[in-house]
Amino acid sequence: MPEFIIPQSLAPWVSIALAALVTYSLRAGGLFVSQWLPGTGPMRRFLDALPGTLLLSLVAPGLASAGLSGLVAGGAVVGVTVKTGNAFIAMVAGTAIVAGFRALGI
Repeated sequence: MPEFIIPQSLAPWVSIALAALVTYSLRAGGLFVSQWLPGTGPMRRFLDALPGTLLLSLVAPGLASAGLSGLVAGGAVVGVTVKTGNAFIAMVAGTAIVAGFRALGI
């Protein structure tokens, strides 16, 4: 930023404040817009499935790039979660599997 607009010593604080404002605006805007979304029908089903879809799109590339250990660990995490319903135990199991594969040099 040019110094004649914002002094250099204040630039980080202004950036943080603007980031906070944008973040809050997005959250508040989402709540504001959500009151007009349908409560039933295909759009509701789409919105209900969206969090899982987003999580999968974030996790799948990491599992694939980890190779065999990532794929086995990912399958184990899903299996343990389904069996126990406890996400923490599932994450511990997945981490232990990846650690075991790495310890074996696989």
